[in-house]
Amino acid sequence: MSMHADEDSDEVVVPAKRSNKEDLSSAEIVEGRASPKGNGGQATAVRTPSRGIASSRLEAVRQAARQRRGVRFTALLHHITIDLLKQSYHALRRDAAPGIDGVTWLAYGENLEAKLNDLHERIHKGSYRARPAKRSYIPKADGSKRPLSIWCLEDKIVQQAVVTVLEAIYEQDFIGFSYGFRPGRGQHDALDALHAGIHRRQVNWVLDADIRGFFDAMAHSWIIRFLEHRIADKRILRLVVKWLKVGIVEDGRVIRGERGAPQGAVISPILANVYLHYVYDLWSHRWRRTKASGDMIIIRYADDTIVGFQHEHEATAFLDDLKERMRAFELALHPDKTRLIRFGRHAAKQRTERGEGKPETFDFLGFTHFCTRSRKWGSFVIGRKTIKKRMVRQLQAIKMELRRRMHDPIIKTGAWVERMLKGHLNYYAVSGNDPSLWWFVAEVRWR
Repeated sequence: MSMHADEDSDEVVVPAKRSNKEDLSSAEIVEGRASPKGNGGQATAVRTPSRGIASSRLEAVRQAARQRRGVRFTALLHHITIDLLKQSYHALRRDAAPGIDGVTWLAYGENLEAKLNDLHERIHKGSYRARPAKRSYIPKADGSKRPLSIWCLEDKIVQQAVVTVLEAIYEQDFIGFSYGFRPGRGQHDALDALHAGIHRRQVNWVLDADIRGFFDAMAHSWIIRFLEHRIADKRILRLVVKWLKVGIVEDGRVIRGERGAPQGAVISPILANVYLHYVYDLWSHRWRRTKASGDMIIIRYADDTIVGFQHEHEATAFLDDLKERMRAFELALHPDKTRLIRFGRHAAKQRTERGEGKPETFDFLGFTHFCTRSRKWGSFVIGRKTIKKRMVRQLQAIKMELRRRMHDPIIKTGAWVERMLKGHLNYYAVSGNDPSLWWFVAEVRWR
């Protein structure tokens, strides 16, 4: 693998760029990531190997990205091989709704080799064209609807392949307190880190922050500028631009814009993580190192973040600075979903002294978190229970489904109920949540 200085590259200058991996040893233990070594300094370019199996080539990319934090990759498209496209096809959901071309996963699988060979040829010749996605809506807990984009299967295959290549690079960069949409990490990891962080550190205040309409607000220009910190292969960047610009079909017309990563697109989660890596993660990590005198923990899952503070004045200062930081990158915090509350081992006593009643609660990843005491020891513990409105909404959906299945054989309906309950319990069966689980199961049994 040869490396050379990419002196002609138009490198993007972003505030706090060098904070990428500076002194990560100060990150809290619960973030679960060892300190990387070195910083790339001046941007250089790596020309990756052109031969060998896909996994070994991507391992070389990972090593280069890990060893040189400032390296820019000039040749990545050749990693989009037929084997990677096949792997990407099999990684997709079999039962997903088809896009505007009406092609399902099973239908595309007929004569798969020939189709993937043709797709591979079009990608590398530059003749691949993305198709607009269908717009669909799903209900949210607050009564509003979340827009989703339903892409053509072929576009999803190519997006998944590009995601695999990008992950090889960015998983070496992402900070430990980022948990959303990353391989080997999930919601329970974020919940465990939050639980451990509040217990192990002197946390007295919690900031529950939510970025308003984040996926719709991401500016395309910033997405590309952030990607250019690591990606110098214009062919990969052009693919991303195609998916951002191709638009959404709604009511028979194509809608295009200059912002937003379509929710439902395979590529959107990693674009969101790259965006927030530069806008939020690096900045908040630096803020913690340079401005916080007390304990401070950070947990982010997609566009939801929980930040814990020892001192109130630092919590309010961080929130004020965060609002300014968001504005600088065309984002904004949701005024109704962003709250700073007193929370932690001393919250109950302090609120009682002020005549403020019980400590406030906050919601994160499907759970309401609250301050309570251990029944056995009387010591402070963080209580967690399933968000009530989510259970009610799920029960309403179960009721509708049971009505639809009322003429099915009992054994068939019973098998569906079993699968549904197992899925619910697999996620919500956490320590202390027994009352919510028993209530939910009882309600399902009654229905």
